[in-house]
Amino acid sequence: MHSLTLSIRTILAPLLLAAAFTSAALAAEAPPLTWVDQDTGHRVWRLTPEPDSSALYFNFTAITPDGKSMVYNAPDGIHALDLATRKTRLLVPNNGDRMAARTIAVGRKTNSVFFLKDDPATKVTSIHSASFDTGAMRKLVDLPQGYHVDSINADETLAAGTFESDPKFDKSVLQGKKFGEPGGPLTEAAAKGQMMERRLASRMPLVLFAIDLKTAKVTEMLHSTDWINHLLFSPTDPNLLMYCHEGPWHKVDRVWTIRTDGSQKTLVHQRTMAMEIAGHEFWGEDGRTVWYDWQYPKGATFYVAGRQLDTGKRFAYQVERNDWSIHFNVNREGTLFTGDGGDSGQVAKAPDGGWIVLLRPTSVLAEGATNDKDYWQPGVMKSERLVNMANHDYRLEPNVRFTPDSKLVLFRSNMFGATYVLGVEVDKAEAGAKDVMSTPALARKFKPKAPTPTNVKPTA
Repeated sequence: MHSLTLSIRTILAPLLLAAAFTSAALAAEAPPLTWVDQDTGHRVWRLTPEPDSSALYFNFTAITPDGKSMVYNAPDGIHALDLATRKTRLLVPNNGDRMAARTIAVGRKTNSVFFLKDDPATKVTSIHSASFDTGAMRKLVDLPQGYHVDSINADETLAAGTFESDPKFDKSVLQGKKFGEPGGPLTEAAAKGQMMERRLASRMPLVLFAIDLKTAKVTEMLHSTDWINHLLFSPTDPNLLMYCHEGPWHKVDRVWTIRTDGSQKTLVHQRTMAMEIAGHEFWGEDGRTVWYDWQYPKGATFYVAGRQLDTGKRFAYQVERNDWSIHFNVNREGTLFTGDGGDSGQVAKAPDGGWIVLLRPTSVLAEGATNDKDYWQPGVMKSERLVNMANHDYRLEPNVRFTPDSKLVLFRSNMFGATYVLGVEVDKAEAGAKDVMSTPALARKFKPKAPTPTNVKPTA
């Protein structure tokens, strides 16, 4: 037995040493946990340890009602990030299959994450929840085949989604010709534009529905041959849903609301100019205001615009070209906005737009000015740059959001090659910080090749 033990130790020792060396090497290769961006003076934090970890889409609910935790996805499952300690833990394992547990949203009533899971035997998709507090998981309801769910309502009683209502519909019309014929593959921007044109023109019938999370009762809210997408329940009204007519923005009236019984279908923004666009809509936390990117016309003049649904009051804060962002977001109090920037291939064609920015809304309404309840209330966004994103490939959208205390702006980035969730402090770092460095130079140590704009085909 003694000799056998020695033999096993002899065999395992080099393997254990190699494993330890590998772990140390991987840790050494990981981007730093924190540094101060020398171009902005703001401290940046790497919040997730897992390469290829990712935050939710910018307007999906991702932070628990108590403000303590944020959900994020990683290769091994759904994780919780403690916003105070910055410690992370695995909440819903996926056994190495990222499709096995698919995050919908964090609840607004309980500290729970809602997610989709497929039964391996029956292939039935179900909605589940997992508690951030206890880790307990619970199956809620099965979904009928082909139903897709995107949002959970404010009191966690309903989910909303869509399904394609004509099983005989010929989906080959969605494929079109092979991308790039002739001349090779299209750029990312051109390929996406072509796909959106085909999908809009297809007139594929679908149904917008709500499903009761206790009884599984389905209520069909809207039958449409328009492309319905980006469903998002109100943060305060459990029976109010926002959705969009998807497609090329200059061809659609995009932003809509509807009651869960199918009534009061309402267009949020009515265009008055050809080529005027509005989109990438998001709720204010008070549930009163819908905010969105408004361009009047497309690619020329930029605003973060808002409409109060109860009063009809409208706001328009002008944004400079280099501050335009793929997505904007707002803090809980509605006093600060943030944007995730964009490269020169985006709609703004910004020559220097690759920054995470802080935006302070400032009214330009003069005292005694002629005004009316139907007038836009004018303002400008005063910007401050937070992070230099020059090494970020904007084919991946950063998806900015504030922490509940407005102290951090959270986003994801591939500037290091692998994707991580990062946070940047809203307040500037203290003078004399020892770890001031160029964010692009730091990123190039991990991803030396500079990203190409989204309207340029990447080289191999």
